[in-house]
Amino acid sequence: MIVTLRPARTTDAGSIGEILHAFSRDNDWMPVLHSRAETIAFCGWMIDQGWVTVAEDDGAVTGFLALNETQVHSLYLTPAECGRGVGQRLLDHAKTGRAELSLFAFQANPGACRFYERNGFAEVARSDGADNDENLPDIKYVWRRERVADG
Repeated sequence: MIVTLRPARTTDAGSIGEILHAFSRDNDWMPVLHSRAETIAFCGWMIDQGWVTVAEDDGAVTGFLALNETQVHSLYLTPAECGRGVGQRLLDHAKTGRAELSLFAFQANPGACRFYERNGFAEVARSDGADNDENLPDIKYVWRRERVADG
């Protein structure tokens, strides 16, 4: 497995849209709020904003990270890539050249919460979900660079 990271292209919207839509579809706790086509269109919009970095393995997009300034908006992988270091590489890439990152993770996704905590993110707030589209309780995490050698 030789995974490469690169900026997303417009033609990646279908691949990252499918990854995002599949996550909603495959997790019982996650409501499916948008059709596949709407999800792909949203991913195209994120790409147009310049937010998206994709992980690619043998020409196939296997994960992506959407970063708006210092806010990690999305980090999703295909199920086959989970636990193989791809998410770590995407997150390390996002940390490069930044002093701080923040993100929200759903409380119903303990695997994601553990991943972010292992990567130096600290919980700074919890909510009941009233402010997110999914209406799911979430946790706000913040990572701050502690020294020059980080990321």
